Amino acid sequence: MRFMVMIKSDERTDSGALPTAEDLEAMGRYNEELVKAGVLRAGEGLLDSSKGARVRMSGGTSTVIDGPFTEAKELVAGFWLLEVKSKEEAVEWVKRIPCTTDEPSMVEIRQVFEAADFGEAYTPELRERDSKLYSQGVEQA
Repeated sequence: MRFMVMIKSDERTDSGALPTAEDLEAMGRYNEELVKAGVLRAGEGLLDSSKGARVRMSGGTSTVIDGPFTEAKELVAGFWLLEVKSKEEAVEWVKRIPCTTDEPSMVEIRQVFEAADFGEAYTPELRERDSKLYSQGVEQA
């Protein structure tokens, strides 16, 4: 099972403040644990929302809205993609994320869809098409 672990933003992270050397050291040790355990598939920090955009789509048209965005607590500051046996295992890994500040923070854990979750609508032909597309994307990355 794969889980997306999202670190929620706050005013500090969405103001463009950079992590301290202590933050980077602690996060590096944590990431090393994830790699050694064989559960880390991807993970990155995200720049603040002033450098981002949202695209609103409706009825075949799209509108671009440049950041920054209000309500920093609704934004994502970084993520990990973990492959573990259960949600409980994902929760256990999240509980080990280093917290170098006394400020409260929020981490959201969401399971990633797997092919079997789509049922009969995800036909063998669609699975084969997607498999080819994803393997090409991974090769190019």
